[in-house]
Amino acid sequence: MELSAVITPVPEGGYVAFNPETGTTTQGDTVEEALANLREATELYLEEFPLSVSGRPLLTTFQVPAHA
Repeated sequence: MELSAVITPVPEGGYVAFNPETGTTTQGDTVEEALANLREATELYLEEFPLSVSGRPLLTTFQVPAHA
C-alpha cells in the first residue's frame, strides 16, 4: 500500500512526519528516522483501523501572500 508522508523540519531540531490518509504523526532526529517512525506508527494504526485506498496519493503545493 502506497501512502503519503509530509516531513517538516522543526525549529528545535529534528523533523515531524505526518500521514494525511490516516492522521498518524510522529517525529525523529533525521528525515530517515522520522519516516521510519511514521511507517511503524501507521502500520500499528492500520492494524486497528484498516484503510482501503483507491488510486495513488497526489501531493501538490500552493502559495499564499507572505503577509497572510
